[in-house]
Amino acid sequence: MLIFRGLTYQVLNSISLSPFGGTYYEINNGFQNGLLGGQGIDVFTLVVFAVGAAVFCFMQWRTRQGRIEYKQVVETMPLFIGKLVLIVAVIMFLGFELASSRGLPNVLVLVLVLFVVYSVLSQRSVFGRHVYAIGGNLNAAQLSGVRVRRVNFWIFVNMGLLAAVAGIVYSSRMNAAQPGAGSGLELDAIAACFIGGASTTGGIGRVGGAMIGGLLMAVISNIMSLLGWPAQLQSVVKGIVLLLAVAFGLWNRRRSEVAA
Repeated sequence: MLIFRGLTYQVLNSISLSPFGGTYYEINNGFQNGLLGGQGIDVFTLVVFAVGAAVFCFMQWRTRQGRIEYKQVVETMPLFIGKLVLIVAVIMFLGFELASSRGLPNVLVLVLVLFVVYSVLSQRSVFGRHVYAIGGNLNAAQLSGVRVRRVNFWIFVNMGLLAAVAGIVYSSRMNAAQPGAGSGLELDAIAACFIGGASTTGGIGRVGGAMIGGLLMAVISNIMSLLGWPAQLQSVVKGIVLLLAVAFGLWNRRRSEVAA
């Protein structure tokens, strides 16, 4: 990482480019508003959130039915319905707030697309199963015929693609491209994954969990910034959060192994 970061500074000669403006600026800072009309409230935003809520309910119902078929313990029907009603109410409230403001942010559309694509890829494809198999038990995956080198290659290809998308969004948000942009955010990304349920030993974690972890890290950073905490203290707090998340993951895994 340090080698390629140094080469980045060397190739770009530490030159920053700004401003961009136009379409590139709208990638992160633009909004989708008025596509389906609406007087003061954007109908398109409400439709998107309503569809998202419906899909979420359908997936939760399928998960519940699958657990019932395998005779696993599930919550009672009133509790299940109450949980869905509460979550749908929160989703539609957020949608109404956005629809009443400036509409659906472009960056949110991008995040939703990535979430759907990589959720399907990780949970509903052979490649995703191979990734989990390698993370859970490398030797067992090799003995089962998984082409570990090929899977690892495509994992890193996906990492490069997502890093490029993140760079585009970040530079659009800042309206500037800087060789040192994003430096120091590596541990934030790692902490987001661990907070979202990923395991240090591999084989455990979901895309949705990583997104929730990222939101929590962003909330923590914003709160500390609003409180005026110095940068060095913010780094200490983030480091403590990362340690706690890793420690909890290890403790939870050991507890599961003991129970098994």
